[in-house]
Amino acid sequence: MVTMAQRIESLRTEANLSRPALAAALGFPKGSIEKFETGRQTPSKEQQEKLAAHFGVSLFYLRGESGDRTRQEDWMSGVSLNDDEPGFTPTPPPKPKRPKQEEPQGAMLDAVLASKPVQELLRKIVLDTLRSPEGQDLIRKALQK
Repeated sequence: MVTMAQRIESLRTEANLSRPALAAALGFPKGSIEKFETGRQTPSKEQQEKLAAHFGVSLFYLRGESGDRTRQEDWMSGVSLNDDEPGFTPTPPPKPKRPKQEEPQGAMLDAVLASKPVQELLRKIVLDTLRSPEGQDLIRKALQK
């Protein structure tokens, strides 16, 4: 798997830019690109977004999570939502049946999942996944069924 450090370095060398030139173009501190490429520092979310925008790649590609460079502004841009298509019938998924528990189990997990930071993290992960090309394919396939 490609790391973000490797991805940044390969994108920079493809663009034929020096580390200081890239840092100056993005308004980053002079030595920041070297730290990113050597893995001594991870770019912040804002810095990752600037890097991805500069090179015209998706955040998933920049982070090494995908091999697709496609840059999607809107994660729903590739999905057809035409209700007039024959065979299109949106149906909610069946509700899972939960066995009755006599005594509460998993109280610790429930407490962790109830915390606001964990909920925000899970929400971010789900949205990032759905925005990825792989997530787009899953949505398309689900809508076709």
